[in-house]
Amino acid sequence: MDHFLKSKFETKAIHVGQPPDGTTGAIMTPITLATTYVQSSPGVHKGYDYSRADNPTREAYERCLASLENGQFGYAFSSGCAATTTIIMMLKAGDHVICSDDVYGGTFRLFDKVIQDKGIQFDYVDLTNIEALKNKIKPTTKLVWIETPTNPLLKIIDIQKVTEICNPKKIWTVVDNTFMSPYFQNPLDLGATMAYHSTTKYIGGHSDVIGGAVITNDSAVAEKIKFLQKSIGAVPSPFDCYLAMRSLKTLAVRMQAHEKNALQVAKFLESHSKVDKVLYPGLESHPQHSVAKKQNSGFSGMITFFIKGGLKESQKFLESVRVFALAESLGGVESLIEHPAIMTHASVPAENRKALGIHDNLIRISVGIENIDDLIQDLSAAFQKI
Repeated sequence: MDHFLKSKFETKAIHVGQPPDGTTGAIMTPITLATTYVQSSPGVHKGYDYSRADNPTREAYERCLASLENGQFGYAFSSGCAATTTIIMMLKAGDHVICSDDVYGGTFRLFDKVIQDKGIQFDYVDLTNIEALKNKIKPTTKLVWIETPTNPLLKIIDIQKVTEICNPKKIWTVVDNTFMSPYFQNPLDLGATMAYHSTTKYIGGHSDVIGGAVITNDSAVAEKIKFLQKSIGAVPSPFDCYLAMRSLKTLAVRMQAHEKNALQVAKFLESHSKVDKVLYPGLESHPQHSVAKKQNSGFSGMITFFIKGGLKESQKFLESVRVFALAESLGGVESLIEHPAIMTHASVPAENRKALGIHDNLIRISVGIENIDDLIQDLSAAFQKI
């Protein structure tokens, strides 16, 4: 048993699964690039035979990440979409999935344009409405995909209420925890079957590594995921695992800085004359602020706001920022800003975007850890260009 499993978050992030190297004493976990491992007799080895199945660097990273989600089993993948695909591959034709209606565009594209063609059925539901969830459950419902906060409208779904409905019915619940990170939210503690991450975002934290992860405490689910991870083979490289594991060491301090800056930016936007509406779970004005306070230990660094005007004003504003980078993705140390209708959610049909409220004046911000004065000054200058 790893001694550090009983430690606090910051200590686990630095130490779990990462003892000093037994041969050299190196304090950082070595990057093991070998693809195959010598066996002393056929089938007799030291726990590794082929790196698609297991790799020492990946194993260290998976153990550490699982510990941060208070999970027993953790599995890393080459991307968030690869992790999503692997989860869905546990289902079969005829099975039914309920998914958050306001969901990441890449997840919607995968479900709607790829998986649905294989005979798995999907319903997209506003999961802030528990009665709507109950009404959509069928005898064939096998999984509920929860994104909270949702992307990009930052709706907060009460994880415990959903799992209290699903668990007695043996319906798996997956919580996309990308926006909150394990530092601010632990879905497994609230009854979820699986916690999911695009580790490209806050876990990687430096916009330099693509990855995904699934964590669970269900041994039967873990066995299925492990088999599919090996069989499908969408695993990250040892170097990618090293980068992500390095980033875990600073996750706590980064998330604290993201949240501190985001709250100040959100308050600035809420008081600005050229802003119609601000969505940030840390603001009392957020529709599910009380739910966020109940299930989260903080509010992360993601903000959505509606600028006064339309596409023309949005484009001018986005073209005028200098500290904020106009780019897709999120969760890096640098501040990013984007236009979901054109960028991250372009794969969602226009009529769906309109119904959800993803309008042309909606702008999403990933607040970084730069100096807050520079961030607010940058936004102020961009507003003046409209």
